[in-house]
Amino acid sequence: MKKVVLLTSLFVSLLCCLHAQETNPDSIWKIHGENTFLINQSTFSNWAAGGINSLSANLVLNYDFNYKKDKWSWDNKVLAAYGLTKQKDLGWRKNDDRILLNSLLGYQAAPKWLYTFFMNFNSQFANGYNYNADGSREALISAGLAPAYLSFGPGIAYKESDNFRFNLSPASPRFVFVTNQELADQGAFGVDPGKKSRFEFGASFDAYYRKNIMENIGIENILRLYSNYLEDPKNVDVDYTLNIFMKVNRFVSVNAGVQMIYDDNTDVPKERDGVNYKGKGLQVKQIFGAGFTYKF
Repeated sequence: MKKVVLLTSLFVSLLCCLHAQETNPDSIWKIHGENTFLINQSTFSNWAAGGINSLSANLVLNYDFNYKKDKWSWDNKVLAAYGLTKQKDLGWRKNDDRILLNSLLGYQAAPKWLYTFFMNFNSQFANGYNYNADGSREALISAGLAPAYLSFGPGIAYKESDNFRFNLSPASPRFVFVTNQELADQGAFGVDPGKKSRFEFGASFDAYYRKNIMENIGIENILRLYSNYLEDPKNVDVDYTLNIFMKVNRFVSVNAGVQMIYDDNTDVPKERDGVNYKGKGLQVKQIFGAGFTYKF
């Protein structure tokens, strides 16, 4: 909980500092933000086809801070998301949990091309569990800052606009952190059993594309690829997110999203013939909901 409070405090401080820049009409910062609260509910009473009462709520804070002056640019994305869902007799469980910090510092080398240095941090706030068929917790499978991924390095980028850019870094260190001792002792997320971190060195590719496909409907694509030179470089880690934003009016929106991750060093919960086990696999998460969105 202390880690969550610290991260939230840092996030709020950053927003306050940069919002002061936005209020200046001569500011060299461009700041875009969305605060979204989504809710879904399903209720059944004497319904012949059957069904389970459920309720879910998600809070997403998504901000872009983009700086441009002369040949220098600095693009930053901050995303924090957390969601809970409740089904009858099963209690509350999280259905979304993300911390994302992206930063790209660039110096123009040619029109639309930049020499860059990037930093990416990706983690989560709270514990995650695998559950038995009766709804009871079987095992802890993740925790706050377990895992956490930090990568950085020099590279070259193509930037057509704030809505379309990609960056390639051929020499990128990456650290994998597992701060929970129970998970570290299991060797979770590729760390050696008992250790809380893992070092990798490889190539990183990041791409971002956002477009309005119709009036009041936009899509956002985020792709990250990483190849570890030190171990099985052909096994490329993939992290792809597709978000769809449908605006109803100034404050009401319908949002949908899917995230797909494949990491050869991460075992995911699986089930076969009623038996739970862990193995390699594609991780898929989908979110859909209507709610309140405030933008500036």
